[in-house]
Amino acid sequence: MPVNKILLTLILLLPLLSATSTAAPNDNSETIMVLGLFKDRAVIRIGKQQHMLRVGETTPEGVKLIEADSEKAVLEFRGKKNTYLLGRQISSHFKKAKIKGEANIWPVNGMYMVGGAINGQPVKFMLDTGASWISMNSQHARRLGLDYRVSGRRSSVSTASGTAQVFLINLDRVRVGDIVLHHIKAAVLEGNSPTEILLGMSFLERVDIQRKGLMMTLKKKW
Repeated sequence: MPVNKILLTLILLLPLLSATSTAAPNDNSETIMVLGLFKDRAVIRIGKQQHMLRVGETTPEGVKLIEADSEKAVLEFRGKKNTYLLGRQISSHFKKAKIKGEANIWPVNGMYMVGGAINGQPVKFMLDTGASWISMNSQHARRLGLDYRVSGRRSSVSTASGTAQVFLINLDRVRVGDIVLHHIKAAVLEGNSPTEILLGMSFLERVDIQRKGLMMTLKKKW
């Protein structure tokens, strides 16, 4: 069966599959159920929230997809890995995560550094309102599995050292604190600069920035 027809069939079946999930024993808990399985991808439902995950990606609730094929998915939650078949729910319950859609950041040696993720891979960002995009060097990009030379568009930017050649790419998902944004522009520079991944305006223009003393708070625009 063609891939498009398989995906369409899955979408039509999801409401029926999710109806088999048992309710959590109290209002403070949620269950996890596997709804769809593909090579290196899985569809899971956490409470009322549905997620399509690729291997290595993590939901805002903290459930990570370790591996998946047409028969099973391996999920990790709080350091524990379990294998689940289609329609099988995780037997244990967990407290529903509170997703505020914000990030509080304190300066470190005068720099605002914050942990986050790019396409599900953990990274550390340095806020830089002078950068037009999220910016990284080629070593960062390779570590994150970004094939920037194939998918990127060549361009040039002005730096403190002069004009530099970059590859402009799109990031599927960027997380900073509890904020998750999709389809964010980024720039990859060949070489070792910048030494930190810069959180530039392609992300920052889509959040509200507030300051209270030294603390900086980013809030997602709803």
